[in-house]
Amino acid sequence: MEYPGHVLPDVLPVGLCAVICGTAAGRQSARVNAYYADSHNRFWGVLHRVGLTPRQFAPAEFRDLPAFGLGLTDIAKKTFGTDSTLLPGAFDVPAFVESVRHCRPRIAAFNGKKSARVFYRLPSRKGLDYGVGPKFPDFPEIFVLPSTSGSATRYWDLMWWQEFARRVREITSV
Repeated sequence: MEYPGHVLPDVLPVGLCAVICGTAAGRQSARVNAYYADSHNRFWGVLHRVGLTPRQFAPAEFRDLPAFGLGLTDIAKKTFGTDSTLLPGAFDVPAFVESVRHCRPRIAAFNGKKSARVFYRLPSRKGLDYGVGPKFPDFPEIFVLPSTSGSATRYWDLMWWQEFARRVREITSV
């Protein structure tokens, strides 16, 4: 389904340490107007487990993340659904790049390879590793993370989220 505006609002104030970018809002997130709202999504628990938040937040508290140096967005803002149901025209890479450049975070992290592949304009089967991603001109450091989606359990590994959290702490301690 296409929305005239954004399904979920960006959380991108200037001066963030890291922006976490998903592919698109899931069905439950669109329904309740909150990021990572599906009960099977690990996102909020993972942020707490790796020490990026002091407790596990509820999806409705997503607007509180900037207090911890974190922002949120999606690469497909005007639609919702699973990665496999999104049409190629749903992705707006130029708008994403402009939004991230405007808020000037130190890291742009992709929650899943799908959003990273769309950003880099890579075919779905093209190799892309987790961890620090290839550099992109006039853009922050990039980090590719395993998706926290409940449907991505086959590729799940907390280690990459722990590495991301270490990098965020390194940046914030400088």
